[in-house]
Amino acid sequence: MRRTTVITGASSDIGAEFARRFAQQGDDLVLVARRLDRLESLAADLRGQYAATVTPIALDLTGPRPGAALRGRLAEHGLVAGALVNCAGYGRTERFEEADADSVARQIALDVTALTDLTKAFWPDLLGAETGLLINVASLTGYAPMPGMAVYAAAKAFVLSFTEALWAEARGSRLRVLCLSPGPTSSEFYETSGTSTRGVRFQTPEQVVDTAFRALRNDRPTVVSGRINTLAAGLMRTLPRRMLLALTARQTPKPSVSLQ
Repeated sequence: MRRTTVITGASSDIGAEFARRFAQQGDDLVLVARRLDRLESLAADLRGQYAATVTPIALDLTGPRPGAALRGRLAEHGLVAGALVNCAGYGRTERFEEADADSVARQIALDVTALTDLTKAFWPDLLGAETGLLINVASLTGYAPMPGMAVYAAAKAFVLSFTEALWAEARGSRLRVLCLSPGPTSSEFYETSGTSTRGVRFQTPEQVVDTAFRALRNDRPTVVSGRINTLAAGLMRTLPRRMLLALTARQTPKPSVSLQ
């Protein structure tokens, strides 16, 4: 029986690359994002290239109870998820005092609340599947407090801790759980977040997804994509917290206005 894999944030970049890989290995797909036109374009490509069954669903995951809403949409199509990839995310690079309150709320709603609610809603289906799989996408920023990205980094730290705990809870079942932490990746994130690209070494979405599939073969609870990023994450976990903050604070954006 073919597995149905649900991928959020599937309209571009890492999410779209996950869709290609799962279609290539024979999964049926449910692609979720806000932009239906992009989802339909990707779905047509995957159907033509891999003869995959692909269901695009346009859904704003920052709404109330997105897990129940999405699970209900799958039920309308007679689908039960066997795998879930929580790839949707949103971040901003800016000092907290200058951040728009709606932007802050959206980061928390998408990066923390939606991911948790989706995981909870689909958890029984994933546990009951023959080849159940959960991948939550965190970030290298989740390994340290990041002045200038305070909300986003904290949200990704939650994803890291939450997913590692679920990996332990799922031990003894057929469900595999992985937290994937990309570093800088060629994606739309840098266009929407206001993050500087000066001096940044980027990975491609293909490299990030390669890392995830290698980690799944080894049943690892968490993986950082890229050798340099892996070394950086290890260092961030061992440095004293104050020293770590001194290092990350060097990248903090300066105030754009004089604050009293």
